[in-house]
Amino acid sequence: MATRLSDVAAQAGVSVKTVSNVINDYPHITARTRAKVEAAIAALGYRPNVSARSLRKGRSDFIALAIPEMASPYFAELGAEISRAAKRRGITVLIDQTEGESAAEKLVLDGMRGQLIDGIIFSPITTVPAKLTVADIGKPLVLLGERPAGGQFDRVAVNSVQASCDATTHLISIGRRRIAAIGVGGTSTGVVRRKGYRKALKAAGLPHDPALELAGTGYHREDGAASMRELLALPEPPDAVFCFNDLLALGALRTLADAGLRAPHDIAVVGFDDIEDGRYHSPTLSTISPDKEWLADNAVALLLDRIAGNGEAAHRDLTVPYTLQIRESTAG
Repeated sequence: MATRLSDVAAQAGVSVKTVSNVINDYPHITARTRAKVEAAIAALGYRPNVSARSLRKGRSDFIALAIPEMASPYFAELGAEISRAAKRRGITVLIDQTEGESAAEKLVLDGMRGQLIDGIIFSPITTVPAKLTVADIGKPLVLLGERPAGGQFDRVAVNSVQASCDATTHLISIGRRRIAAIGVGGTSTGVVRRKGYRKALKAAGLPHDPALELAGTGYHREDGAASMRELLALPEPPDAVFCFNDLLALGALRTLADAGLRAPHDIAVVGFDDIEDGRYHSPTLSTISPDKEWLADNAVALLLDRIAGNGEAAHRDLTVPYTLQIRESTAG
């Protein structure tokens, strides 16, 4: 038979109300009483009834994080930061992988977990947020990523146009003139980062060569490796490459090594995301480094503000700070 609240109270020698107060983290409990109750909970293996507690409080203290790919180092690192930011506030994060599929993203927004969650932090790939309304979702929602937020939802995102411009300008500043871009496909990420790449070329008076813009089939290491092979096969290969994420850059560096070429001596390479792998690669990877901790903390804060009903009527669009980390792949 399951352990009841009254069993814990009897074991601890306190009232049922006191046990409830400890479980719900009420502040006016003495350290001695809290320790007795917690010891009783541990001894009896008591597990609170989440559904009943949610009904009493009017919220569950669970939020959902919906991301395209958990195997992606960027999203893994970001997910860890969001979990830590939520934990500091007494909130538990449930993670769902959408793989960027329309049906999976729709399931997230249609209430995949019913009454279990209080709100959603969502990184969309196929969904167009501007077409959504608060009535469609029925839960507070904070958006991450490149897609414009529209008029009804808060968003936290890097200014990828300017960051991409900065990455390309760095390559120009070290004397590179034939600069390729890998990852320019039809995703929102590809569109906005290509815009920044072209902006930097134009500002420097450099020509835009379509042969140097490669879309590839995805944003993984193998896609970067394949795209670099295409670039090396050109009659006039590039002297630098801006990869639209770090996984593409790591794949590109592998192809250079296989071809007996070196970065940056033969071709300089810069990425985007500053994942841990890039810091320990040889050569270490120059990259755009978004402040993931800042992003996570502000995304969670915005969502909890909406859950509490304290948010402003208009949506809020926060821009994530970033730095350009110059490492061996461009600095030698």
